[in-house]
Amino acid sequence: MAASSLSDVLKTSSSAAELLRNSRTGMYVYPVVAPEFSNWRTEQWAWRNSAVLFDQSHHMDELFVEGPDAEKFLAYHGINSFSNFDLGRAKHFVPVTPNGHVIGDHIIFRERQDKFILVGRAPTSNWLMFCAAYGNWNVRIKHDPRSPSRPEGERVLRTHYRYQIQGPEAPKIFEKLNRGPIPDIKFFHVDTINIGSKKVQALRHGMSGAPGLEIWGPYEDKSYILSCILEAAKEAGVDLVRCGSRAYSTNTLESGWIPSPLPGIYTGDGMLAAYRDWLGADSYEATGAIGGSYVSDNIEDYYVTPFELGYDFYIGWKKDDFVGKAALEKMKGQTNRKKVTFEWNAEDVVEVIASAFRPGEDHYKWIDFPQPNYASTSADKVLRDGKQVGMSMFNGYSYNERCMLSLGIVDADVQEGDVLTMIWGEPNGGSGKTSIEKPHKQAEIRVRVSPTPYASEARENYADSWRTKKG
Repeated sequence: MAASSLSDVLKTSSSAAELLRNSRTGMYVYPVVAPEFSNWRTEQWAWRNSAVLFDQSHHMDELFVEGPDAEKFLAYHGINSFSNFDLGRAKHFVPVTPNGHVIGDHIIFRERQDKFILVGRAPTSNWLMFCAAYGNWNVRIKHDPRSPSRPEGERVLRTHYRYQIQGPEAPKIFEKLNRGPIPDIKFFHVDTINIGSKKVQALRHGMSGAPGLEIWGPYEDKSYILSCILEAAKEAGVDLVRCGSRAYSTNTLESGWIPSPLPGIYTGDGMLAAYRDWLGADSYEATGAIGGSYVSDNIEDYYVTPFELGYDFYIGWKKDDFVGKAALEKMKGQTNRKKVTFEWNAEDVVEVIASAFRPGEDHYKWIDFPQPNYASTSADKVLRDGKQVGMSMFNGYSYNERCMLSLGIVDADVQEGDVLTMIWGEPNGGSGKTSIEKPHKQAEIRVRVSPTPYASEARENYADSWRTKKG
């Protein structure tokens, strides 16, 4: 009988870790948007030096939660405090399991007192849909999943378009669009601006750490809004660069957000066991892949907590209760790992690449540019004197910084400036993933522990948030 749930799929493998390390799902794809509009180097350069246009319309879920219990439902299933969450605000919403492990994250917008929109990757959407069915909540949920990874020429429709314009020249474009100065929108606040004949919602945001606004509206307006943006940039004399999907996935390296931690849902009884029965055999959680040099048969070794990702200052400790509160209270007084940026040694990176140009020799695992996006979750082990002290979780090349970077977590006693060793490539010649070339050998790459965010623009000018908050 064919597997119908994640629970069924897990029974086909010796462990959850083994299943995900050998997933055959292929490369993680940012769908629909062209890989490059000019070239990924110029597109990265633009968000630091001129202005860049991100098309975010396709790679994220949208989840609409409304009804009399909408606020109570979301507050109970996320760590965040909702005490200051008024209309015209957005938050970085983080749910955890009853055991305190991060499931994922979304950006949540409050549209009405009883209506919220959440935007992000599938794990958080799936969890909230399950929680609505599992509990007794007076809420209505509508799910608009991300566009197909490989639409094969079929027409793709979404509820909303989403564009983000950012960079030092972005304000000139917004003033042309709005036909005058735009409102003074505070960080993670929402207001309206004019674009052509439309009034659109605008969120003050900036994924790569540069100033900008994210705008959205009905998907049928997408082409019209795009034409207005391009015309406004031309009138403002700004070299607005459209960003393709290759460069898009790297913007977070400079600003410090780890986009794809493994959802901590593969173990645990009660609610979590019911969730694994509810999740489909074709779900993100059942088909996702773990890639990297860190290999453990215990799937919980890949889980992370809000403390490790720098989200602990979100936690609404004054709330009566929320999922995971008791577990997080136990972690609060412990010594937790911390998030850092790893700066890869250039000579070591070049040596890895050079091995592919030596016929007859074993080669190291290829480093794809600008982002080696060969699994939905990355886990490369980081060593000090042969002992593991950290894990690299998301990597890529920054043309702006002229170096390979990765985001990850390290033990509390690791200090900024320490030079550690990261193991690149998978053991035993590679796993069963289709995105892995076999055989390859592992390489040692020196990595310097560096600030998060890495980009000075983000560190010095970003609003006080999880990116800049010190523990």
